[in-house]
Parts: sequence; C-alpha cells; structure tokens
Amino acid sequence: MNKYESILVLRPDMEEEARKSLLERFTGIIGQDGNVESVDDWGIKRLAYEIEKLTEGYYYLINFEASADLPSELERNYKINDNVIRYNIIRKDA
Repeated sequence: MNKYESILVLRPDMEEEARKSLLERFTGIIGQDGNVESVDDWGIKRLAYEIEKLTEGYYYLINFEASADLPSELERNYKINDNVIRYNIIRKDA
C-alpha cells in the first residue's frame, strides 16, 4: 500500500449537497481498494488562471492509502465528471 494525496478543484457554483455527494463518491472509490486518511475542505479559492471562464474553484485535499492501480481508476473518474475543473494525484514518500 502506498500513500497518496489528491487535490481536487470543483466548480464553485455547485450546491453544497451536490459537492458533498460527489466527494463521497470519490472517497467511496478510494475506500473500495484503500483507506481514506483525511479529507480537508479548503473552500473557495481564487484560481491562478482562468479555467473554462471560471476564476474561482472549490478545493479539497484528500490523503489516502491504496494499491498502485487505484490512482489511475480515480483519475478516470475525475476526468469523466464535468464538475471537476482540475485534479492532481501525488504519491507521497514513505
């Protein structure tokens, strides 16, 4: 099992309920093959540059532990969701 962190930027105009259900979906994917250690809600922050005519995004930091093939499955799910503006998955050193 490797340790990872994922930064997730969602559309700022999403309702809170929709945002929470989307986050639960992603943490559920991690929970099937790994363990979610923490989820930090950073809230709405200004983007460094405009993305899809948006200047702000809703940020989450997810720390998790999983096997080596889970990040590619998580990335696939991030890509197919229109509410995800940007994402990044990084493997942490042990």
